Amino acid sequence: MFAGTHTAIITPFRDGQVDVKALKALIDRQADAGIDGIVPVGTTGESPTLDTAEHLAVIKHAVEFAAGRLKVIAGTGANATHEAIELTSEAERLGADATLQVCPYYNKPSQEGLYRHFKAVADATSLPVMLYSIPGRSVVEIAIETTVRLASDCRNIKAIKEAGGSVDRVNQLVQAVPDGFEILSGDDPLTLPFLACGATGLVSVAANLVPDVMARLVRACLNGSFDEALELQKNYYPLFSALMTIDTNPVPIKGALALTGQCTDEIRLPLVALTPEKVERLRTVLTDYELL
Repeated sequence: MFAGTHTAIITPFRDGQVDVKALKALIDRQADAGIDGIVPVGTTGESPTLDTAEHLAVIKHAVEFAAGRLKVIAGTGANATHEAIELTSEAERLGADATLQVCPYYNKPSQEGLYRHFKAVADATSLPVMLYSIPGRSVVEIAIETTVRLASDCRNIKAIKEAGGSVDRVNQLVQAVPDGFEILSGDDPLTLPFLACGATGLVSVAANLVPDVMARLVRACLNGSFDEALELQKNYYPLFSALMTIDTNPVPIKGALALTGQCTDEIRLPLVALTPEKVERLRTVLTDYELL
């Protein structure tokens, strides 16, 4: 279901509104490059700063523009269970293929709270569910034991996006989860080690900019062509790193897409666009890769 490369698609803005024309062009480019799916309104899609109408409109446009060429894994998680259920129900009605459910943030639920939260969402939808563990943003992580419990108890919880930065945790998950449950990397720089340990795919930020590269990297890993994968990893690691370290995601990827003429660098407060100094750092990286 989730094996392959999925782009955590940005939400482009122009003059304070979602730039629908730019969104379509970005999605068309993903399809042309061989990307398997897109993930609208996740972290990279600035979901915390979209109101509900905008959130659902982006999902609607993503389904329309994907037009069956790409899976649409809609980001419909929330730190309030009822809100996650409502967003997920609407995404299902709009034609999404699956849902990404982020670990509830700020309120620091216990593992029992996480279990009940995700189970309530899964019980309320027929969509396949990808859990999303990202302790750097949500403070708590979805424990391995909780992941196994959810995979065993909820037939439609099918995968986890692992963005905790630990190869060892991927090894532990591979040992623990039921057969058929998929693990996806949530960090571009860790794609190769995660897939070498048994992950089956990637949710990528860099694919907004270099979708062909990310699709090739994941395909090489899944085909067992690790020499090819290592060469790609070595060649593109500086780009992956820059997009994650120059500023908070999605600020650098939006800056990169703006420099390459694909959208504006407009971003919503409390995030702000790159400073001129950071733009020049990013410009240097993009120039090195002949992306400008």
